[in-house]
Amino acid sequence: MSAKRTLQAEPALRAPLRARRAWRYPPLNALIGGGLLLILIGMALLGLVWTPYEPLRLDLLARFQAPSAAHWLGTDEFGRDALSRMMMGARTSLWISLLSVSFAVVAGTLIGMLAGYLRGWTDRVLMMLNDALLAFPGILMALGIMAIIGASQYGIVLALGIAYTPSVVRVVRGSVLSLRELEFVEASRVIGNSEFYTMLRHIAPNCLAPLCVLATSMFGWALLSESALSFLGLGVPPPAATWGSMLAASRPYIASAAWLGIFPGIFISLALLAINLFGDALRDRLDPRMRK
Repeated sequence: MSAKRTLQAEPALRAPLRARRAWRYPPLNALIGGGLLLILIGMALLGLVWTPYEPLRLDLLARFQAPSAAHWLGTDEFGRDALSRMMMGARTSLWISLLSVSFAVVAGTLIGMLAGYLRGWTDRVLMMLNDALLAFPGILMALGIMAIIGASQYGIVLALGIAYTPSVVRVVRGSVLSLRELEFVEASRVIGNSEFYTMLRHIAPNCLAPLCVLATSMFGWALLSESALSFLGLGVPPPAATWGSMLAASRPYIASAAWLGIFPGIFISLALLAINLFGDALRDRLDPRMRK
């Protein structure tokens, strides 16, 4: 039998070929989103070792300088270089978003797997608490937590992580409920594997696809929420820079020094665009219902 007829007779053999072709020829949204993300991450990593100027150095003689060859994005009300602070803000904002999403994914996966696999009273109690948390909008819950614990970098991580954990719990629980009755899970129980081993070895890997798509979307939510909290004065305390705090500091000078508000807004918009484009491409790749 020829190779062509073999592929036609065996549909399972065509799946690896389609997967390799999908990664070899990525869609346009993946290229644009991934490229923008790499630029922003590269800017944040570069800010760890080098910036054009010291981000916290004051120069009152250079206040409100417009963008020029010396200061590409201009200077602020204290004469600080806006590009250097933008690089510092990228590092802070992306790091807080990454930690918040990681916290939510780890906590939500553990709770969701316990609720979906054990069921019974464990499921009822955990989901009752989870539904109570879902009744509050994420940003309002984060505002309440920040009002209690105070403004700090890891306080934001804790607030956003708790706010987004319920969404992860529901996704993981739904996946576990559909997986726990399948044959390979039953086979794992029959051969004597413990419940913990079965969850970790056989169920958790099959929850990765929806988790990856959700985590990508949550990264954009966390970045926007962190910027909103910083804009409201509940973010990382000064003199540390974040994109949201730079946007808030530019409000009194928006008429005389518009660049102070334009560039942070552009960077936030580009970051959200990149995350959304990359998330759409990842969903198309991992969700079987979206595959052609």
